Amino acid sequence: MGKIYVVGSSNTDMVVKCKSLPGPGETVLGGEFVQVRGGKGANQAVAAARLGGNVSFFCRVGNDASGQQSLEAYKKEGIDVSNIVADNSGASGVALIVVDGKGENYIAVAPGVNANLKPDDVESLRLLLKPGDVVLMQLEIPMETVMRAAQIGDEKGAIVMLNPAPAPPAGLPKSICPHLDFILPNRHEAEALVGAKTIPEVMCQGLLETGITNVIITLGKSGCIWSNKHGVQSLPAYPVKAMDSTAAGDAFAGGLAVALTKGWSVPKAIQWAQKAAALSVMRMGAQTSLPTLVEIEKYPFPDIPGDKE
Repeated sequence: MGKIYVVGSSNTDMVVKCKSLPGPGETVLGGEFVQVRGGKGANQAVAAARLGGNVSFFCRVGNDASGQQSLEAYKKEGIDVSNIVADNSGASGVALIVVDGKGENYIAVAPGVNANLKPDDVESLRLLLKPGDVVLMQLEIPMETVMRAAQIGDEKGAIVMLNPAPAPPAGLPKSICPHLDFILPNRHEAEALVGAKTIPEVMCQGLLETGITNVIITLGKSGCIWSNKHGVQSLPAYPVKAMDSTAAGDAFAGGLAVALTKGWSVPKAIQWAQKAAALSVMRMGAQTSLPTLVEIEKYPFPDIPGDKE
């Protein structure tokens, strides 16, 4: 089984649950408030670790209370923290999240020292990576760092995965795309990347034409679309009652990374990742919602078309 190297962000999430999301200039009276650990990099590292992955996390945290609490939490999750830097130059990242009664959300992020994660911070990947390992990244850190990690991962024969969130307004740099074995956007991120609102199959084709090997567009309760040079396949989601979709994409990415390090086929890996995502939306918060391997194994998922397990 390979190892998973997550390169990304670490935040503290402040979450308010409301009946409806506020519009511009509108104040909505909220209900429950929770403060939890988050950041897409951290979420995906924790997701993979809880699902049995051997995970090492590359990130920066502030040398403050939030940063120290996050560092200790990652250790308790069994994550290798030897590549995490405690940065004295600023505060740890913070995300403000509003969630409505249907599980939809608005998120605003103050990156803090996540913005200081530089290409030099990931150079040690060159000594660590082996074929079959996974490099998993997102876009809450500087693009040049993502690009460097992708280049090194490609050179070392690792599986390079990018969850392009938040989607860059100008799209991805063309130079990174040939290094990506998998890209994992949701529908909105895919639209931003291709510069058009169209059907997922067309967006998949547009992303494949950039040189990316596999495109997986996640579609919430509608499942996902997987495409590569051999064709397009639609894989349905497992039906559950959603409470909060905050970390569903992170659960999916972490689950997919673990499954691929086990050598599973892509369809089987996707369906297993969708189980992780399904369980995550049934609970509030980011890392608090991420399921464990035991929970996936015990939950009575119904059979769905295309299930490979």
